[in-house]
Amino acid sequence: MKRILFAALIASVLFTSCNSEDKFAITATQVGPLTKDTQVNELKTLFENDSVVDQNSGLSEELNVNAIEIYEKGGTQLLSLMPVKEGNPKTIKTVQIFDARYTTEEGINLNSTYKDLTDAYEISRIETLISSIVIFVDDINAYFTIDRDELPGELRFNMDTKVTKAEIPNDAKIKYFMIGW
Repeated sequence: MKRILFAALIASVLFTSCNSEDKFAITATQVGPLTKDTQVNELKTLFENDSVVDQNSGLSEELNVNAIEIYEKGGTQLLSLMPVKEGNPKTIKTVQIFDARYTTEEGINLNSTYKDLTDAYEISRIETLISSIVIFVDDINAYFTIDRDELPGELRFNMDTKVTKAEIPNDAKIKYFMIGW
């Protein structure tokens, strides 16, 4: 009887640890338990141990202007989700990562640098914005924002200059990490 209980305990621990890892896994088709087919009405079940804050009500629901935010019990924000504007049932269009535990198979998370990103993935394109640059990685349907303050002098202040892959410092930190389906 003790052996059966011990085996059940070990199986339970292994199952829980596997689930824990999957909870923060990012691939081209998932962010933790979310996929592009996840319906908004499933979020409270998927994040049953967390807080789901859906500010989409009234006029904002019709326009889908407000994100759905996921907070860990205790207040730490995990994710911000933007639902698709049209279609029924509503699914998730973009996911903004707020917690560094969410990590890609190649080890990229919010604590990664530009060098980490280029070592792990092929950069698809770079868009230069007024206060930041956006780096697209099509392999995982992701885009990463780096603040212009991370760039060398003239690139930091010249808003008309298009930034290339080679001009971004290796130690530039990722400011935002988003998945878009």
